[in-house]
Amino acid sequence: MTLAFVFPGQGSQAVGMGRDLAEAFPVARHLFEEVDEALDQKLSKIMFEGPEETLILTENAQPALMAVSMAVMRVLAEDGNVTVANKAAFVAGHSLGEYSALAAAAAISLGDTARLLKLRGQSMQKAVPVGVGAMAAIIGPELEVVRDIAAQAAGGQVCDVGNDNAPGQVVISGDTAAVERAVKIAADQGVRRSIMLPVSAPFHCALMEPAADVMQDALADTNLSAPVVPVVANVTAEAVSDPDVIRELLVRQVTEMVRWRECVLHMKEQGVDTLIELGAGKVLGGLTRRIDREMTGRSVQGPDDIDDLLKNI
Repeated sequence: MTLAFVFPGQGSQAVGMGRDLAEAFPVARHLFEEVDEALDQKLSKIMFEGPEETLILTENAQPALMAVSMAVMRVLAEDGNVTVANKAAFVAGHSLGEYSALAAAAAISLGDTARLLKLRGQSMQKAVPVGVGAMAAIIGPELEVVRDIAAQAAGGQVCDVGNDNAPGQVVISGDTAAVERAVKIAADQGVRRSIMLPVSAPFHCALMEPAADVMQDALADTNLSAPVVPVVANVTAEAVSDPDVIRELLVRQVTEMVRWRECVLHMKEQGVDTLIELGAGKVLGGLTRRIDREMTGRSVQGPDDIDDLLKNI
């Protein structure tokens, strides 16, 4: 069994996230306290108790998801000596999950990761006023077909492919009117299903350029080391370890497509047969099976999942 650890992105958050870890494992509770201190904010209270409308704010959801992923990672290391260095061939993360992957691989400190994600969320939200941008999942057609639909819909506005998640699951992002036009074009072309997503900003498209500028400055001032194993980058779907290249790719990631399907296939080509998703939700485990049925995807988010993994790893 050759493993990669993967880390979820925005959308996997839910009120109550991480609470069972904090109650069961002191090391997890201490990690949440570290994140609270780094942000000078009681983020853990929002995670455990809500309200939901506060948790789903991008500036809270992003560091919260990272915190749960890192709490799982800390518990695995404490209770089973399961670390990135001794168990994983690669790490990867979906969008903000790439920061979690880098933190897990000791490339960025926990505090710096939390602060970067808080800033990333704030700058993404400020880049486009609420309602001006939108995202939609186009279900069924392959990437190139969706690219053509987006190009037809743009009409002088922004309509980009934001996420290539799995075969037949592609997300577009851009100006609200252009995304709505794309959904209509898709329906006219016989696409069976398109879903406008409940997001507060159009991530991974050209409208996010102001946020990319903010992150370029922030990352330039952040201490970033080579990860203990390579990270498979969203932007290139290739493994990278050079800190300067990682910085550049994290900036590009704000405006460019998340090539998740290709990331998973790249890891398979390198001999990985099992992806272990660490953190909230089970999105990436499900996508793994859609991308390649020969690969195993499993999700580890609570105490029972951790116990099960430690017995079988």
